Amino acid sequence: MIEFLLDHLTYPYIFLFMLLESTVIPIPSEMIVAPAAYNAATGHQDVFLIILLATIGADCGATINYLIARIYGRPFIYRFANSKWGKMCLLNQEKVEQSERYFDKHGVVATLTGRLIPVIRHLISIPAGLAKMNYWKFLLYTTIGAGVWHSFLAALGWYFQSVLSLKEMEEILDRSHHYLVAAVIVGIILVITYYIVKAKLSKKNQSED
Repeated sequence: MIEFLLDHLTYPYIFLFMLLESTVIPIPSEMIVAPAAYNAATGHQDVFLIILLATIGADCGATINYLIARIYGRPFIYRFANSKWGKMCLLNQEKVEQSERYFDKHGVVATLTGRLIPVIRHLISIPAGLAKMNYWKFLLYTTIGAGVWHSFLAALGWYFQSVLSLKEMEEILDRSHHYLVAAVIVGIILVITYYIVKAKLSKKNQSED
């Protein structure tokens, strides 16, 4: 599988796959960005261009979901999720509702952190559209979340090239997927917490002055 991907992961395909992954097509970004970066480590591609194109692709795919949800609303989304086409995309109403609950619980920042969570990742733009979230704020958070995730995957792929065979890398990605996601989420939460605390302390100091 990895060897096949390396032969076909040109820049346009990286963009296209990540666009599709951010709509409703179940394409795992782990099996695209990490192998592409593995290939880049051999000098065949530019790892920074891989991250850029993957992130732009994710933005475009997320925008499609956002606009469809915003324009057509919940009934249309649920009908599609329950249709045979939705099931072909491994989609159902329960998954959409799960993404809505995550968005309702975490607010607009969910469009950032949600990019790091399986199942939620490619659906989080739907509740953002349903809630009519400001598009530019949505795009900013989506770009940050997707950029961080793709950078992390690219770093893994680049590192794996020096220590693992293609088959070993594929096995590790399959086994440790959830642990990798958890590590990135913890890192994001720590960074967000730092800036929130910093902003509150700054506001407190200004009020005291």
